[in-house]
Amino acid sequence: MADLRIRISSLELKNPVICGSGEHTMTAEGIRAAIASGVGAVVAKSVNESMAAKSQLDKTDYRMVGTDWKPVAWDFNAPPDASIFCRSGLIQKSFDDWMQELIVLDQQAASEGCYVIPSLILSDLEQCAAYAQAVEKMGFRVLEVNIGAPHGDEAAKGAIVLERDASRIETIVKRLRAAVTLPLWIKLTGQSENPALLAEAARNSGADAVILMGRFMGFLPDLDTHKPLLNTSAALGGAWALPLTARCVAMSRKRLGPQFPLLATNGARSGLDVARFLLSGAYAVEMTSLVLMRGYGALAECVQELNAYLDSQGKSASQLIGLAADQLQSYAEQVDRPEIWRKFCPPAQPGTPSAEVPY
Repeated sequence: MADLRIRISSLELKNPVICGSGEHTMTAEGIRAAIASGVGAVVAKSVNESMAAKSQLDKTDYRMVGTDWKPVAWDFNAPPDASIFCRSGLIQKSFDDWMQELIVLDQQAASEGCYVIPSLILSDLEQCAAYAQAVEKMGFRVLEVNIGAPHGDEAAKGAIVLERDASRIETIVKRLRAAVTLPLWIKLTGQSENPALLAEAARNSGADAVILMGRFMGFLPDLDTHKPLLNTSAALGGAWALPLTARCVAMSRKRLGPQFPLLATNGARSGLDVARFLLSGAYAVEMTSLVLMRGYGALAECVQELNAYLDSQGKSASQLIGLAADQLQSYAEQVDRPEIWRKFCPPAQPGTPSAEVPY
């Protein structure tokens, strides 16, 4: 049995697999199922004070699409390369009612060596700070605040906020840090020219960890109806995003140093993908779409697969963090090999055998 334990600032997780926030963590039953899967932590469905954000939940819609961008059946047996295209909203319970449910669940999770993490999504900063204080007073052990929700530009005004400006992130995190002393995780967008700069702003302002990066907003025409799929733009996440997220994490590690905890989200579909993110510099990985696609049992499979991989490598989870990221080189550092590009050129005449590719 490999050592899967990970330390994120003052917190120790029994493993780096985290069930991320979403519709599957919107009920007590769903959160209990995630805890039972053996993950290190579960992030509850996000909440804020906005009625517009709550109303948006009734306008949600989802499609699972294949690599040909055509919808595939949502039967919880999805191929690993499927993507989820969706718009979403926030839980319709009041903040107080939801926190009362979650604190009981977190106490239950503690007996399993797990955390239930409340998630606030930014609308009004002062209200968010007040909610953060309430979370701390109730005895929660860690708080996640999402200031990079992909739907921010599309949602009704005042519903949720998508922050891309480093100075604005500094203002937000400083205010939240002043409000609470409990571990504070800040979730940021990847829809930025320099996510590492945003991560640095959050770190410098008091965040204990940063989660990178949320889903991308996309537009997908339907070939049959000639209309936009879902009638709107929507958030898109899939296995294809793993290299993008991994680079974002690796660049942030390079800028912030190896001691600051980064968490990855968007792109992991297996325990081996969790390992890929650890190698890229992530301390842990939040998995959301996988559960929507394949159910809570997929989380247990990820933990088992990660354990088997680490066992085969003779390494602990913490020893894997950043091994690949710390060997990342620039183009200029590469050795000249002018013969390589010629081998990848297509044949000049149709039917002519191409040159042998050396890989």
